[in-house]
Amino acid sequence: MKNARQLLAFAVALSILATLADAAVAQGAEDAAHAAVDLTPLAKGLGAGLAGLAVLGGGPGIGRIGAAACDSVARQPESSNTIFTNMIITAGMVEGATLFAVLIGLLSLFLI
Repeated sequence: MKNARQLLAFAVALSILATLADAAVAQGAEDAAHAAVDLTPLAKGLGAGLAGLAVLGGGPGIGRIGAAACDSVARQPESSNTIFTNMIITAGMVEGATLFAVLIGLLSLFLI
């Protein structure tokens, strides 16, 4: 858990630094002291990065669903059809939320 938090903090810091570097390069050779800073690229990158963080929960979520389903079928083999149906529905909902997060991230990066 500690490694996951450190990885998440590193990913957020890296995305912020990369976005700030992009804004600094975009200023060009103009007088940087008097030029107004456009924070639109920063906001786009930050929004896409935060939406992309939702994708990190999809893999472990589906893994836990599968593990719980296997455990349940091992305990009660006679109810495997019901367990399988519930597992597929739940995994589909997790995949849908993950795909929605990817879509929002791409839309915020390229269209907004």
